[in-house]
Amino acid sequence: MTSPDRELRVALEARQVEKLYRRRLTLETPQGARVRVDGRACVNFASNDYLGLANHPEVIAAFVRAAETYGVGSGASHLISGHSRAHQALEEELAAFTGRPRALLFSTGYMANMGVINALMGPGDLLLQDRLNHASLLDGGFLCRARFERYPHGDMETLDGLLAPVGPRRILIATDGVFSMDGDLAPLGELAARADARGAWLMVDDAHGFGVLGDKGGGIVEALGLGLDAVPILIGTLGKAFGTFGAFVAGSEALIETLIQFGRTYIYTTALPPAVAAATRASLRLLRDEGWRRDHLRALIARFRAGAAALGIPLLPSTTPIQPVPVGDDGRVQAIAGHLRAAGHWVGAIRPPTVPRGTARLRIALSAAHSEAQVDALVEALATAWRAVPAAQGKS
Repeated sequence: MTSPDRELRVALEARQVEKLYRRRLTLETPQGARVRVDGRACVNFASNDYLGLANHPEVIAAFVRAAETYGVGSGASHLISGHSRAHQALEEELAAFTGRPRALLFSTGYMANMGVINALMGPGDLLLQDRLNHASLLDGGFLCRARFERYPHGDMETLDGLLAPVGPRRILIATDGVFSMDGDLAPLGELAARADARGAWLMVDDAHGFGVLGDKGGGIVEALGLGLDAVPILIGTLGKAFGTFGAFVAGSEALIETLIQFGRTYIYTTALPPAVAAATRASLRLLRDEGWRRDHLRALIARFRAGAAALGIPLLPSTTPIQPVPVGDDGRVQAIAGHLRAAGHWVGAIRPPTVPRGTARLRIALSAAHSEAQVDALVEALATAWRAVPAAQGKS
């Protein structure tokens, strides 16, 4: 039998030469502001645990109680025997939280986006997406049978041109709420107005907005005062500000029933463990009731940006916990991240294909679990690392 290894190694070696090879680091502690990774103690600026709930004692206790009640696994898909009382309660609470008639749990955010797009779009339809959308939205577009077009990031003029032709049976505009590698917000009000004028549907994946944006943590739609009519398809993930795992879609009765009947990534996947659903109910209560977490996080964001500006560190224009530092060169971004980790600060080094070529960046993720002193120390270490790895040395 012919082995694929020889051919596969060629591609792997090329990725190493291009300084794009990815290596995993092993986390040895729970998520938190302070962690141990590959044997080294670090302050964690690489996690999406924006509100510091992933290791919260109330969330852990809810998980343990539910595991003792329901066991560890759900055993089957929701439509067979895997839909527990814990799942049902969480869906009802997420619907109330988002102010929508129904919510539906998915096992991952990737599956939610793929499932929604493929359940709603087919031959003769038109799907429009921002070019910087998350890979799960883009892959949903590539795999669905509709015509799929992408517009440059935030470019409403190009979007208008794509909306102009008459003929599609159904039009769906899909966008991130907060863009995961840039940290900026979608022009959601403008998108909603265009969708309304053209009779299109608007789908928002607010994975990085829930819990962070809005007075009550309801995400970008709450922050902008947009309701069900403006944004009929709202998606959130549970593994970021909620601190657990999974995803949900919130919308009308008809939308949720359609996904139950036609959403293949919902129908043919084992349900989340009930203990995860129970833990998420606890994190939802904390997210909703403890507004101080959002207040503290916003103060840290402002402090980080002011400190970086004072020391001449470039930043992308983000008001969210995602604070990208543009570097450009793939080798240099890895070297700077290495300097930071040696100094006790764990920061993500983001390279292609996650971002376009020539736009490598440090992705600094702030959390309500961080202190002002930790943010100040990061800024100082970043300035030192920036000087230690000048651009010319990072060229590959």
